[in-house]
Amino acid sequence: MSRVVHFEMVGDDTERMAKFYSDTFGWKVQKWEGPTEYWLVITGEDSKPGINGGFGRRTKPDEGTTNTIEVEDAKAAVATVEKNGGKVVNALHPIPGVGWQAYCQDTEGNLFGIHQNDLNAK
Repeated sequence: MSRVVHFEMVGDDTERMAKFYSDTFGWKVQKWEGPTEYWLVITGEDSKPGINGGFGRRTKPDEGTTNTIEVEDAKAAVATVEKNGGKVVNALHPIPGVGWQAYCQDTEGNLFGIHQNDLNAK
């Protein structure tokens, strides 16, 4: 089985969004030092149930929350998505020093991410 390990929420003003969730729920939000505008979100202690996530800038009017599922083999997972009637909407790509990521849609059009950890990804 593969689990949801990360969520992404998008907004037009990520700083305002970060302040809202920090002030409202006590989430710890820190700007990522990577090549794109992204905020890392810690929603609670690792010892308790739940997942952490991130905030990014909205690039399309209909974008919303995306859950990311961790897999052992991202290439195989993308192939399985397509075999089972899903669609790849953003091809598998490296996130340098983090891993491999792709974005897909299920048979109902729901967007989700696939992630394989790989510190050597380039």
